This record gives sequence, structure tokens and C-alpha cells, in this order.
Amino acid sequence: MRIGELSRETGVGPRLLRYYEEQELLTSYRADGGHRHYDREAPVVVRRIRTLLAAGLPTRVIRDVLPCVSGSGDILDACTLGHLRQRLTGLEEQLAGLQATREILAGIVTATERSGAPAAV
Repeated sequence: MRIGELSRETGVGPRLLRYYEEQELLTSYRADGGHRHYDREAPVVVRRIRTLLAAGLPTRVIRDVLPCVSGSGDILDACTLGHLRQRLTGLEEQLAGLQATREILAGIVTATERSGAPAAV
């Protein structure tokens, strides 16, 4: 399968497919004429990559966990749990920080509104 075919089948542009190769997430081989070719599993691999990216995993982590992916990308072997738990903990910490920031800002807005200050447009 050539890069254009893989792009059409997955909806992922050729430039991004080349990036996945640079990040060692996807492999291709060069045929005569220098064109990239991918094996039959490439569309499945691309869909797995997209699923893991949508879950917020950076490409460096995806490179580590990709060999442990089964199915469409939402089931991983146990060897990935450390990476996934670490990422989940980080996201929970970010959410807590954002919630605290939101509460502070909401308090400032409420105090400003109560003071009778004119609203800016």
C-alpha cells in the first residue's frame, strides 16, 4: 500500500503519516523508485495511533505502548499499565489545578460584580 492509499483509507494526511514514521510509530519500506510502501496492517496501526493520541498520550509514550495494543486501540496489554496510570495521574493533577484556578477567577468575578464596578464590553 502506498502512502496515498493509506492516507485515503485512514483519513490521515501523508505529512502526518511521515511524521508517525519519524517518531518510529509506523514503518514503511521503499520500493523501486523510492516510493513508500506500507504493509496490510498499517491502517490498523494508524487507527491505534490516533486512538492513543486522542487519549492524550504523547508520541514518546505511544512508541513504548504501541507494541502492547490489541484490537482497535482501546485495549492494552498489562505491560502498559505503568505508563497509562502515570498519564492518568498527571491529567487528574492538571484537572485539579484548573478547577482551583477556575474557583479563584470565579471569586474575583463575583467580588467585582458585587462591588458595582462597571462592566467592560
